[in-house]
Amino acid sequence: MDTNLDKLKISALEIREVGYVRDLRQGIAKIAGLPSCVYGQMVLFSKGTKGIVMGFNPQEVLVIILGDETSVSVGDSVSSLAELLTVPVGDNFLGRVVNSLAEPLDGKGAIGGSDFFPVFREAPGVMEREPITEPLPTGIKMIDLVLPIGKGQRELIIGDRQTGKSSIGIDAIINQKDNDMICIYCWIGGPQAALKKILYTLHDKGALKYSIIVSSSADTSAAEQYLVPYTAAALGEYFMYNGRHVLVIFDDLTKHAWIYRQMSLLLERSPGREAYPGDIFYLHSQLLERAGRLKKERKGGSMTFLPIVETMQGDITGYIQTNVISITDGQIYISAPLFREGFKPAIDLGLSVSRIGSRVQCPAIKEVSLGLRLEYAQYREMLRLTKLRTHLSAEATERLHRGETLYELLMQPNTSPLSVEEQICLFYAFKRKILEALPPPELKKFIQGFFEYLTMENPHLIELLKERKEITGDIKDDLEKTYTSFFKMLKHENGESSE
Repeated sequence: MDTNLDKLKISALEIREVGYVRDLRQGIAKIAGLPSCVYGQMVLFSKGTKGIVMGFNPQEVLVIILGDETSVSVGDSVSSLAELLTVPVGDNFLGRVVNSLAEPLDGKGAIGGSDFFPVFREAPGVMEREPITEPLPTGIKMIDLVLPIGKGQRELIIGDRQTGKSSIGIDAIINQKDNDMICIYCWIGGPQAALKKILYTLHDKGALKYSIIVSSSADTSAAEQYLVPYTAAALGEYFMYNGRHVLVIFDDLTKHAWIYRQMSLLLERSPGREAYPGDIFYLHSQLLERAGRLKKERKGGSMTFLPIVETMQGDITGYIQTNVISITDGQIYISAPLFREGFKPAIDLGLSVSRIGSRVQCPAIKEVSLGLRLEYAQYREMLRLTKLRTHLSAEATERLHRGETLYELLMQPNTSPLSVEEQICLFYAFKRKILEALPPPELKKFIQGFFEYLTMENPHLIELLKERKEITGDIKDDLEKTYTSFFKMLKHENGESSE
C-alpha cells in the first residue's frame, strides 16, 4: 500500500529548472541558471508573468517578457515550463476583440476556448494541400475582375500610408457576410483610435459576428506586437482544420518587421541590411506559409492571407517590401498619385498582379473581364498623350471616351462591396458597348441604380446568374431587354424633369 502511495507521489512530481533574472532591458530579460531550456519554450517569473525563450549565449538565456514588464525585476526567480506557447481557440472567439495571447480586450468577459493551438506551428506540407480553384470574392470590382483572389491564396496589399490599404481588407471582410467565411483582422502596432474606427465600421455593416479582431496596438509591449500575427494565424488554423474557410488581414507587416528589428538589436543579434537581423525573411515566410487550401481528407478547409505592407514614397524596392512580394502569390499596389487624383480604390493595374489568375474566376466573370486590363492601360497611356496633343483622330476620341466609361465603372466608394452578379451586369453592358453613348449623369445613374432596378423587375435573372455562373443565351436576351427598359425609364425621367 505504501509502495503505491510512493509511486503516486513520484509521478506527481514536476521537475523544473530554476534560474534568476540577471539583467532587464525594455522587455528583454537575461536569465542565468536555465541550461536545458530550448528555443520557444515558456518560462514563468516569480510574480506570475510569462516569457518566451528567444536566444542563448554561453552565460545566459535571453527571454522576451509577455504582458506587464514592470512586474519583473532583477534578481527575481524564473522557472522553465515544459511547454511551448499555446493560445485558446474556438467558435466562442467570433465577434470578440482579443490580444496576442487570445485574452479578451472588449470587456465582454472571459472567452471559453474549446482547444489550445500552438502559436508557432509548422505550415501544412505539400501533400496536405490541393490547388487553389475556388474564388474569394472581395466585392471590389478591380480585384474580382482583373486581380482575382482564390481561397488559400496570399495576396499582398502594398502602398504608401493613408492611401486606402486597410479599406481594401475591410471591404473584403464586409463582402463575406453571406459567404460562410470566418474573418480575422490582425492589428499590429497601430493607434487605438484607428482601430476603434475599424471596429465601428465592421459593427455597423454587421461583419463583427463572423469576425475576430486580434489587436496589439502601439502602446503594447514589443513582445506582444511580435506575437500577434502568429496568434491570428493560430486562431484561423482552428477553423481551417475543422473544414471552414478563413480570411486573415495582417495590418501591417512593416510595423511587425520594425518591432522584430528592435527586439533583435536588444537581443544583441548581428544587424544586417537596414539594421534588420539575418532571419528577417524567415520571420514572414514562416507566418505566410501557413495559408493554403487543405485536401478533402483533411476536411478541405482553407486560409487566405491579405498581408499589408507600407511603402515610402511609392518605393516597392525596399528590403521588407521585396521580401514579402517574393513570398506572396501576387500584390495589389495602391498608387498615391491615383489616390490624390480621386480614383478609389487607387489600384495601379500596371504594378499589380495575381499569380493565381483567371483560374479561380467563374465563366461569367471571365467573359466580362477579358481585355479589361489592356483597355485600361491603353486609356491611361492615351490620357498621358492627350496632354501633349490637341487634335485627336475620331478613333482615338472614341477609344478615349470608352476609357472614361471604364474609369467610371471601376471607381468604387469604401464599404460598398458589390456582389458577383452585380459586377457581371455592369461589365456585360460595357462589353456590349452600350454605355459609351450615355452622358456622365446617366452613366452614374446606371452604375448606382441598374442592379436595384433588375432586382425589382427580374429577380429570377439574378437567381439564374447565381446558379449558372455563366452568361448563357437566354440570360443575354433577358439582360439586354432589362437594359433597354432601364434606359427608357431614364429617358422618361429626364423628359419629366425638363418639363
